[in-house]
Amino acid sequence: MNKQGCSHSRGKLGVFDWLCDLPETVADNDFVEVQFKNTRKGFFVNNNKLNLEKGNMVAVESASGYEIGEVSLIGRLVLCQMHKYSQKPDKIEIRNILRLATQHDLELFAEAKQKEQQTMIKARQIAESIKLNMKIGDVEFQGDGKKAIFYYIADERVDFRQLIKVFAETFHVRIEMKQIGARQEAGRIGGIGPCGRELCCSGWMTHFNSVSTGAARYQDISLNPQKLAGQCGKLKCCMNYEVDAYVDALREFPSHEVNLETIDGTYYHFKSNVFKRQMSYSSSKDFAANITTLNIERVKDIIAMNKKGIKPDSLLEKNSDENVPQIDYENVVGQDSVSRFDKPKKPKHKNRK
Repeated sequence: MNKQGCSHSRGKLGVFDWLCDLPETVADNDFVEVQFKNTRKGFFVNNNKLNLEKGNMVAVESASGYEIGEVSLIGRLVLCQMHKYSQKPDKIEIRNILRLATQHDLELFAEAKQKEQQTMIKARQIAESIKLNMKIGDVEFQGDGKKAIFYYIADERVDFRQLIKVFAETFHVRIEMKQIGARQEAGRIGGIGPCGRELCCSGWMTHFNSVSTGAARYQDISLNPQKLAGQCGKLKCCMNYEVDAYVDALREFPSHEVNLETIDGTYYHFKSNVFKRQMSYSSSKDFAANITTLNIERVKDIIAMNKKGIKPDSLLEKNSDENVPQIDYENVVGQDSVSRFDKPKKPKHKNRK
């Protein structure tokens, strides 16, 4: 049995198979998850009782001919995945796994993959010559080389009947057109993000959740479209990663719309430090002036006093120390300063006899 529970499959992080050490779960059902190029996956049934393991290359049935894919999941977890995607075996047709891929199958598969890049370039030229407002983002050949899927992006509905006819005459294969979004295109093409790492959509993400500007507001991120947008032109997916932690922490914060009234004047909310549980207030509504930082407990106390008609002398408590010492690098780490080597060395005086 393959003991590998979590592995990279064609550049994507597969499902963590936490049941892989239990032999009885593998024989629990005959359904198998097979992954093709990038994020495309399908569910098939192992009617031939093949001895399959995660990572095996198999030939599976298709609408015309057969396809070559990699086994990405077996056993009981396949049923969980099918339930997740609302794939009910009793209501949809589940095709069969034909056989383990032979050497001949793998050679045909490799030949078909080698043609994808040139086919995509030629397809873009053809689409441009027909004056269609669309972009061919990727091409995927079927394992036997008899069919090709053309993934395209378009802002509006495209009539590509003439395009399919030209494609069939040029490439001599069956044509299937599949529209994808900007996020899916970025995931298929790949790239490096502003963090310096591989794009999440091309490295491990297989599903795309909607991202709104509300995620940026919760995290107090500047609403700059150039900084919030990823390489796909949409809002960055990573804005959703920590937003739940911010939402939970902000539940204890008072409303930003509430102003603080003191004898000195009115103070307006300027910014919040969520994880330090602090809120900063300005004496001016339009710009930063006399910024004062308070703990949320003190803010709640002042709001409660204002509701009773009481105005404190100042935002800070009388026994509070305004000059809070700043924790530097040395105190935090417990080591010497990183600039300790920059200090000039004192000359050594030799003892003269």
